Amino acid sequence: MGSGMLEVREKVALINLGCEKNLVDGEVLMGFLAERYALCEDPAKAHILIINTCTFIEAAREESIEMILSMTHYKKTGLANKVVVVGCMAQRYCDELLEEIPEIDGVFGGEDLSGFVNFLEALERERLGVRRERPEFLYDETMPRVRTSAGYLGYVKIADGCDNCCTYCVLPQTRGPFRSRSMDSVVEEVRCMAAEGVREVIFLAQDTTQYGVDLYGAPKLAELLRRCCRVEGIVWFRLMYCYPERVTDDLIEVIRSEPKICCYMDLPLQHAADRVLAAMNRRYSQREARELVHKLRGRIPGMTLRTTFITGFPGESEEDFEELKGFVRDMGFDHVGVFAYSQEEETPAGRRSDQIDPVLRERRREELMLLQGELAAARGCRRVGETIRVVLEEPCPRGEVPDSRTLDQEPRVWVGRSEGDAPEVDGSVYVRTQGAYAPGCFVEVRVTEACGYDLWGDALEEEAGEEVLL
Repeated sequence: MGSGMLEVREKVALINLGCEKNLVDGEVLMGFLAERYALCEDPAKAHILIINTCTFIEAAREESIEMILSMTHYKKTGLANKVVVVGCMAQRYCDELLEEIPEIDGVFGGEDLSGFVNFLEALERERLGVRRERPEFLYDETMPRVRTSAGYLGYVKIADGCDNCCTYCVLPQTRGPFRSRSMDSVVEEVRCMAAEGVREVIFLAQDTTQYGVDLYGAPKLAELLRRCCRVEGIVWFRLMYCYPERVTDDLIEVIRSEPKICCYMDLPLQHAADRVLAAMNRRYSQREARELVHKLRGRIPGMTLRTTFITGFPGESEEDFEELKGFVRDMGFDHVGVFAYSQEEETPAGRRSDQIDPVLRERRREELMLLQGELAAARGCRRVGETIRVVLEEPCPRGEVPDSRTLDQEPRVWVGRSEGDAPEVDGSVYVRTQGAYAPGCFVEVRVTEACGYDLWGDALEEEAGEEVLL
């Protein structure tokens, strides 16, 4: 080939499934791929299709299998010559995937992502599946990464793996033991994101409150937050996946005192009945959970609390479920997610003989979500008249605004989020504004009405201070 001719690189498309932690892995994987291949968003135009899978619950596995099967069709209808499965499902079911879906060319589970390009090249010679009994990979700030989230939003995984061993969960097997990144590594990644224009950083781990225990011998999340708050350019830091038994007074104080840290905590409680909590291997009681909620709200003005619950855990009685409903009613959480219990192989809960009928699990989930919907509606109504800070994410196209609203007589409407709303999982704020803004701008908004889980409001243009022409 002549020296003046450009190299033609194979195109790779990555389809990312599952949680934000999986999203970060996918972005790092794309960083390594971009050094050798051309990244492509359209599977029909890609030579190699990679599916980053989730296996947390049955519904996630079903979604992963459906996506894998749909991608294999491109070997007949598109340009694809390889379909490769990565992620949690690849780690958990490496051999089964290769055996049951012959169209798959490779399965890469739990391995060092920096070796993935070599793995793809090996597929030229043979069909392969690799996994590790004990995953140990941990990305750092020196690795290439192709961020796919909005430019103003960055996800930072401060640790990987899990040691909590909840009896219903397979994550310790699929993600390996808990392992923290160094503080220097995390702070440097935050600094790089700020230089790229990121305004909101969301910290992720299977258990963010365990951060540092393995490296430093004690929880270090509060110290990490203090160091990150000194990075210029970041407006909000947000914490997800905080286990209640490790929420320290030091952590509460840093959230209270540092204006860059959102007064927001994702606190997955999973249940309220002590008998069920013990069976789940959750290391706290309902009394302790109540005390923590009251402490957080008492010490941090305007604290927003998000939690998740599981209905239909093996042996959950009607009395247990009524206790859970009473707890939700009493605590008045700002955001609640509810999952019907998923019976997982190779877990202590999955082997129990007192499984609840799946129909009843789902019925209880719906009942709890209905209760939370009523509580959320009342909470939203109480917020009318408040002035809140909102990050604007995207303008609403006319005709696509909720509640069948018409924008013909309305000013421009943006959809955004308040400090109390995490992306994807919580509500939105619909903002009427006369100004010209860009995604990622922060504006002050006066709340005028509540619609379900969402709020409507008017931008206080004279106070916005960050007006940017589109």
